[in-house]
Amino acid sequence: MKGEVDMKWISLRSLTSVVLALVLAAAVAACGSSDKKKSSSSSSSTQSSGALPGKGKPAVTLGDKNFTEQYILGQLYKQGLEAKGFKVNLKGNIGSSEVVDKALTSGKIDMYPEYMEVIVTVLAGEEKNRPKSADEAYTRAKAFEAKRGFELLDKTPFFNADALAVKPAFAQKNGLKSTADLKKLKSFTFGAPPENKTRYEGVVGMKQAYGLNNIQFKPLAIGLQYKALADGQIDVAAVFTTDGQLQGGKLTVLTDPKGIFGFQNVAPVVSKKVLAKEGPAFAETLNAISAKLTTEAMRKMNGAVDLDKQDPAKVADQFLSANGLK
Repeated sequence: MKGEVDMKWISLRSLTSVVLALVLAAAVAACGSSDKKKSSSSSSSTQSSGALPGKGKPAVTLGDKNFTEQYILGQLYKQGLEAKGFKVNLKGNIGSSEVVDKALTSGKIDMYPEYMEVIVTVLAGEEKNRPKSADEAYTRAKAFEAKRGFELLDKTPFFNADALAVKPAFAQKNGLKSTADLKKLKSFTFGAPPENKTRYEGVVGMKQAYGLNNIQFKPLAIGLQYKALADGQIDVAAVFTTDGQLQGGKLTVLTDPKGIFGFQNVAPVVSKKVLAKEGPAFAETLNAISAKLTTEAMRKMNGAVDLDKQDPAKVADQFLSANGLK
């Protein structure tokens, strides 16, 4: 009887050992599975982080000019590049094209967004041989920058140019529809940025192409011309065709039949040395952003900043996120 009980006890102990072994095995397996998940998650996170093409690349310095559209463009390109892991230092509100170009050629900045015909006529000084199309402006601007060691990336679909705007009542009273009609006036006060006085896309072209020797020039910082026009301080304002203030037809924009204001698509001008260091994804990222910048998109973003008083960085963030670029 005792032997029989002992056998039952041994069998029970054996069964318990088997069950315990199975439980431990399951726990170890679960632990191993958890470790694998953690390892897999960590590996995935590492791969995701490593997949950013800009990670580990040298920092670049991006500049922009001294008006709303440029502040937005600077933020668009900066944030778009950062979303791909590139490190970008932004130097904003540097100044006019002449000033920014000096910053570029002296190495203080590595890149900035510029307008095609400004490169040809202002920077290259080819005012007497002006481009006859947007494509010609781009080709000549690209060739000029290449000689200096810079690459002109893809141009934007949106076309921004200088233009002349007046109050609708002033236009109706004086029969103004085109820039040429300003010759009807005995004199008029023209408000524009200081550099406009010596540019063909301004006073020089207005005099040479349209014979407007009746101009009284009033230098104004960009952005102040709309208030000056509203307050009657000036009769005619220099504007950009993508300005948010031109939405809604509150102002009359005079046509430019002689085309003195040119073909002003935008493209980033980038140091070739920087492009080589940053790799192909750098230019690809910038080109992808530029491709989305239509005239309608720029007017809305400019309006959001100038009229709704939104921060350019926030406006750029919203645009990039909405278009899958961030």
